[in-house]
Amino acid sequence: MKIIVCIKQVPDTETQIKIASDGKSIETGDIKWIMNPYDEFGVEEALRLKEKFGGEVTVIGLGPKRVTDALRTALAMGADKAVLITDDALEDTDSLGVAKALAAAIKELEYDLIFTGQRGVDDDLGIVGTAIAEFLDIPNISLVTKLTVSDDQASVQAERPVEGQTLVLEAQLPALITTQKGLNEPRYASLPGIMKAKKKPLEEKSLADLGLDPANFGAEARKTQIIELLPPPEREAGKIVEGETPQEKAANLAKLLHEEAKVI
Repeated sequence: MKIIVCIKQVPDTETQIKIASDGKSIETGDIKWIMNPYDEFGVEEALRLKEKFGGEVTVIGLGPKRVTDALRTALAMGADKAVLITDDALEDTDSLGVAKALAAAIKELEYDLIFTGQRGVDDDLGIVGTAIAEFLDIPNISLVTKLTVSDDQASVQAERPVEGQTLVLEAQLPALITTQKGLNEPRYASLPGIMKAKKKPLEEKSLADLGLDPANFGAEARKTQIIELLPPPEREAGKIVEGETPQEKAANLAKLLHEEAKVI
């Protein structure tokens, strides 16, 4: 099978995010960057399918040169080759522009399956995967927690949770799957894998290389604009419920919930 995994580089989930002076972006100087956790599920599923059916796994990322680190991580996990789309004109491109550039790169490759994370943990929009499928005119199944490829590698059956139930969907290949927690347990990159990753091919492409007009990307071409970023409101100090006995504490808690919180 020919499998493609789209990877986004995002701030480490333990990084303290600070709003930049413009009020519309974040300070990036001290950020530790990692592969988007939802994309890790896509890499792992691609590797498992490669182990079962054979084939090749290509990872594609978009952004500045530092995105190479996330791609190298995927290569160390077991992916075969990588493509980095990097261009100054891509700075501050919105999700639709990102999907358009990724789709253009994918069109140049052979593929049976494409994986993307169901969303990025930085902006939480969840647009790119479905938009890529639309640009490529292929089926898309999102939020997948179980995936089965037919023995003839012509179709897939996928499960996704919906309102406490499980929805089972089928699609002919090629198709795009967006992955989420529960699909698998991503492997760690081994030391031999890290060493091998340094020698695996990583190709860089610009927008011009993909036949795209840089004028259609960047801040001026955004379909959605960030008006303002605001930090979450500070939490009020907690209150300790007084009482000599459990019964007295329960009564005081009920009184506070009724008179102050007004939830009962």
